[in-house]
Amino acid sequence: MAKSVIGKHVGAGAANSLLKEFFVDELKDIYYAEKQIAKTLPKMKKAATSEELKTAFESHKTMTEEQVDRLEKVFELLGEKAKGKTCEAIEGIIKEGEGIIADTESNTATRDVGLIFAAQKVEHYEIATYGGLAQLAETLGLSEVAQLLHTTLEEEKQTDVLLTKIAENNVNYEASEEKA
Repeated sequence: MAKSVIGKHVGAGAANSLLKEFFVDELKDIYYAEKQIAKTLPKMKKAATSEELKTAFESHKTMTEEQVDRLEKVFELLGEKAKGKTCEAIEGIIKEGEGIIADTESNTATRDVGLIFAAQKVEHYEIATYGGLAQLAETLGLSEVAQLLHTTLEEEKQTDVLLTKIAENNVNYEASEEKA
């Protein structure tokens, strides 16, 4: 039976390693992404019909701004300048979301369904990114950084659950009754 190496090498490459460079580069990527998301959420709110969805987008904008601040704290803890790097993934997801708005009829639940799809794609990207970053922070022995990233990860998971509830509780059913 193989012995577990979990914890054995924690912090092994924290100071100056390729892994730490990769970690910081990915932080720059999500920092850029969060700033783009914060700019996009008001457009999504404006395009939404459901008051519950509009409120969710507004709340998530506030949360996203707090997450940007938290990332700035992470950069500070690492002794790095808070700086973004173009995130091609979020650019594509945002472009797709804009396409949903353009391709759906305004003031319809069907558009809201599309907005929820787009928002959940963002959430799933963020969940994957923050999950990976939190694990890398732990590997690098950066426990305070890991805790900050875990906090954001949990917020992203909660937002995803909220969007699912909005879809399941009313938006999807309203859309199913709209005539083409």
